[in-house]
Amino acid sequence: MDKHNANLLILRILQHYTDEEHHLTQQDILQILKKDYDMEVDRRTVRSNLDYLIDLGYDILFDNGWYLASRDLEDAELRMLIDSVLFSNNLSAQQARTLIEKLRSMGSRYFSAKVNHVAMLSEMHHSDNKQILYSMDLISDAIDEGKKIRFCGCHYGIDFKMHKSSEHVVSPYQMAASNGRFYLICHDGRHPEQTVVYYRLDRMTDVEMLDEPREELIGPDGKKQKLDLPRHMAEHVYMFPGASVPIRIRAAKWMMENLIDWFGKDFRILEQSGDDLIVRLYCSEDAFFYWALQYGGGVEVLEPAALRERLREAAVRLVEKYS
Repeated sequence: MDKHNANLLILRILQHYTDEEHHLTQQDILQILKKDYDMEVDRRTVRSNLDYLIDLGYDILFDNGWYLASRDLEDAELRMLIDSVLFSNNLSAQQARTLIEKLRSMGSRYFSAKVNHVAMLSEMHHSDNKQILYSMDLISDAIDEGKKIRFCGCHYGIDFKMHKSSEHVVSPYQMAASNGRFYLICHDGRHPEQTVVYYRLDRMTDVEMLDEPREELIGPDGKKQKLDLPRHMAEHVYMFPGASVPIRIRAAKWMMENLIDWFGKDFRILEQSGDDLIVRLYCSEDAFFYWALQYGGGVEVLEPAALRERLREAAVRLVEKYS
């Protein structure tokens, strides 16, 4: 191998063999160059290449040996990304395994010992849809170019396998993650009464971008608008479509963290009385119906009346079912 490649190989060695706790002498580097790459250089070449890498901006330090003091991604950041992949339901097992190996390779050899839990990968639940990464890439291009897409929806049968169902042509606006799933936020001409609808990316196959320009997002005032994603996500928990409406609730004070977790900080506390709060927020009515059922012990819907009645009827049905 050409000696001019020595600086790149020395950088690889530092990335793989060193961290703040593991350092290499110049002699160590010489031995690894010979063992791993069959390259023989002298100590002066190693030192000059180390100086060259430092001049390029690499955080290489000396303390009883040379080591790479910082990386593009630190161990804690890599661990967080790997865990995100490991516990993702959106990727197939093979896609998750491949991505995790790429992330692991960005750390030192000592980092691998910190992520032994990835051996559990085969036991985790992952998607059977192997097209999801391709779909995400194509949908991202369609959003950037303002084009419609066509895809085939899928569902699971009682045979535990995915089956193709209906075909959809939609105007894509944004992709978003919610409750551990990736969703496409879009307009579907088959549902003209709804401004936007949602489709899970792991239930989409055969995605293709069309030449037809997408339909612009129209607000309640009939004017074009851009999707305010943070606000939209806070007002559409569980990714239920429908317009956001003002909702007034009585919530126990211990519900404060749950309210922030689900709705952010964009809600108002109208009153405080004892251990209760009176709160006003905006949310899709259908979404809040299921959210209130989940937290029934700590929440009482006061308004709108129709939602309150809907919850009362659901509670009656539950009592009848379990009595």
